[in-house]
Amino acid sequence: MSDTSDDCVFCTIVAGEIPAEVLGSNDHAIAIKDLNPQAPFHALVIPHDHHENAAASAAADPASIGHLVSLADEVARAAGNADYRLIANTGSGAGQTVFHTHIHVLGGSSRMTESLI
Repeated sequence: MSDTSDDCVFCTIVAGEIPAEVLGSNDHAIAIKDLNPQAPFHALVIPHDHHENAAASAAADPASIGHLVSLADEVARAAGNADYRLIANTGSGAGQTVFHTHIHVLGGSSRMTESLI
């Protein structure tokens, strides 16, 4: 584990070196608007600490995932989404393209059914 990675785009966003539309933050993570939204509401919740994926974050600090989910709930509800989906891709075979833990928060669509898994 490292606190940051020099070649990680999410580390540079968290550090404020790359601009992003910040939707919320807490002491452990920030939530930003996704640049390529897959739903009417699509945010990314990114922890401050750099770990490759959610499993690595949970192994290093089990409470870290709770901090991410809490912020995800906060920004989803602030945007008017009482119902929303959380997605954490782990590994390139599952669609992960940035290897820094992050959770996608999707909402605002009545088409988000179990069949989308």
